Amino acid sequence: MDKLQFQKDLIGWFSEEKRDLPWRRTADPYQIWISEIMLQQTRVDTVIPYYKRFIEKFPTLHDLAAADEEVLLKQWEGLGYYSRARNLQAGVREVAENYDGIVPNSRKEISALKGVGPYTAGAVLSIAYGIPEHAVDGNVMRVLSRILLIEEDIAKPKTRKIFEEAVTEIISHEDPSSFNQGLMELGALICTPTSPKCLLCPVREHCAAFHEGKQQDLPIKTKAKKTKALQYAMLAIQNGETVLMEKRPESGLLANMWQFPMVELTEEVLPVEIEEQLSESFRGTVSNAEKITSFKHVFSHLTWNVDGYIAKGENLIVPPHMKWVTAEELELLPISGPVQKMKTVLKQRGDV
Repeated sequence: MDKLQFQKDLIGWFSEEKRDLPWRRTADPYQIWISEIMLQQTRVDTVIPYYKRFIEKFPTLHDLAAADEEVLLKQWEGLGYYSRARNLQAGVREVAENYDGIVPNSRKEISALKGVGPYTAGAVLSIAYGIPEHAVDGNVMRVLSRILLIEEDIAKPKTRKIFEEAVTEIISHEDPSSFNQGLMELGALICTPTSPKCLLCPVREHCAAFHEGKQQDLPIKTKAKKTKALQYAMLAIQNGETVLMEKRPESGLLANMWQFPMVELTEEVLPVEIEEQLSESFRGTVSNAEKITSFKHVFSHLTWNVDGYIAKGENLIVPPHMKWVTAEELELLPISGPVQKMKTVLKQRGDV
C-alpha cells in the first residue's frame, strides 16, 4: 500500500462527502466525548436529537458533573445502555475534580477515566486534539480487514490489537482527525457490512480484498451465543389517581431506572394468581388484574418477554424502593424502553 496516497484519497473524500453532523461542528473534547459515548451501539440518526438536547441541558463539563443522576437518566431515556450515561458522568466528575475541567490529552490519563475505553480515548484525542492515536471499533475493523486483507476473527478481543497497530502504522500525522473520521465514515456509507459499494469507494485502488474478490467474505466474525430469554409480568397497579412505581437496584441492568412493578414468571399464570401473589407481598389487596398488552424487548445479551397488566391496589404496604406517583410525576421519572412500551399502552387507554 502507498500509505501517503491512501491518506490523501481517504481524507480528500471525507472532506468532500462527510455528513453534516452536530458533533462535527465543534472541537470541544467534552462535546466530542459525549457524542462518542452516545454513538456506541446506537445509530447516528437516533443520536442526533439526543445529542442536541443533551448539550443544551449540560452545555459544559461542569454542568454535567453537577447534575442529579435522575435528571441525567431522564435526558438519556430511550438511548438504552444506561450504564454509559452513569459512567460518562463519573468520568466527567473525575475531569472536573482532577484536571480543572479540562479533558486530558494523553492516552494514559484519558483512558484512566471511568467509561473511557481504547476507542473513545483515541477518538477524542484525534478528533478534538489532533493527536495521531488509533480509534478502532467494529466499523474500522470491518473497513481495514478488507483494505489490508486481515483474516483474523474480529469477534476475538485479542484481534483488536492487530487493527490498532495497523492504524498506528498508516494514520495521517498531518490530519489524524479527518483520517480516523474518514475510516468511520467509509464504514458507515460505503464499506458497509453487506453489499459494500466498492465502485464508489475512494480507496478501492488500495483495497487488497477488492483486488482478490474477497470483500464479501470479510471481516471474519464468529457468531455470538444465543441470548437468554426471561418471562415477566409488568403491572400498572392503580390507587385513585396514582400508580405504583418501583426503582431498580443501584447496579446491574437498567440500574436506578423506574418501572412498573415486575414479577418474573417461570410458567404461564392466570390474572387471579398474580393478584394473590402480590396481595401477599404487599399485605394488602391487589384486584381486577387484566392483561392489556404483551411485548418483547431485546437487550444485547438477553430478551424480556413481557405481559403487561393493569390492576387495582388497596391498603398496600409498599417497600422503600417503591412509591405512588401521579400522571404528572410519572412524566419526570427516567424509564427504560420496556417500561415506555407499557406506558404508551396505558396512555392510549387513558389509564395514566
